[in-house]
Amino acid sequence: MKIKKAVIPAAGFGTRFLPATKVVPKELLPIVDKPTIQYIMEEVVVAGIEEVILITGREKGSIEDHFDTSAELENHLRKKGKKDLLKMIQEISEMVTLVSVRQKEPLGLGHAILCAKKVVGKEPFAVLLGDDLIDAKVPCIKQMIEVYQKMDGAVIAVQKVPKSETHLYGIIEGRKVEDRIYRIHDMIEKPKKGKAPSNLAIIGRYILPPQIFGILERVPPDSRGEIQLTNGLRGLRGEAPIFGYEFVGDRYDAGDKWGYLEANISLALKHPDIGPKLKKYLRSLRY
Repeated sequence: MKIKKAVIPAAGFGTRFLPATKVVPKELLPIVDKPTIQYIMEEVVVAGIEEVILITGREKGSIEDHFDTSAELENHLRKKGKKDLLKMIQEISEMVTLVSVRQKEPLGLGHAILCAKKVVGKEPFAVLLGDDLIDAKVPCIKQMIEVYQKMDGAVIAVQKVPKSETHLYGIIEGRKVEDRIYRIHDMIEKPKKGKAPSNLAIIGRYILPPQIFGILERVPPDSRGEIQLTNGLRGLRGEAPIFGYEFVGDRYDAGDKWGYLEANISLALKHPDIGPKLKKYLRSLRY
């Protein structure tokens, strides 16, 4: 079945980037010259997904505005003869069909996905987390859709991480069934140091069946009162196979200050206008 819908949770407070995120949603912080969430939207569009369900919270309306038309700005650019800029912002507003759903309280990733139940309906869907920026020739979610169509099961993006860092991630336990594909037997959220079953970490891309909604409705909140997606996925194992896919591409944690800087530097080096200047500047630095 074709994947036609994607869910993008964007209701968090972005506390790791305060005070910048006091008035600007973290999803709109720029990576070089584009908001972080626009890279995610572009990944969705190239993958052929037709509709995005954006899970938002209070004071996140500016995210929707970014993907809406702006008559005043367009008229201004038109009068100034700035055709290239006019075309660029028009393409943003025409990028994808966007549906916004309000998550009234930030009660965990599982709860955020559950908020999309009525809009998604009874069909498989993609989930993309805005904090995980993946630079790849073939968009990560497109790679995963191809795996989903081949394996006929839920697909979770995974990446090898240093064993010293496994306690920072959700880690899968599984068996390799094909190149880069693992049949998942279990998932452990942030295992204790030295206790991880593998070094394959769960990254913020998922292809999920609609059964996940019923399971998430039964998942009890954790000690913080949140519904965790990992617990829902563990419940899904009895109803559908789950596969981990080791995607091809470079991943940056744009929700972390260091990862955000890495993404800016790496993508700026590839930018046709900025790249040569940045390379020259970096070579001139004395450490």
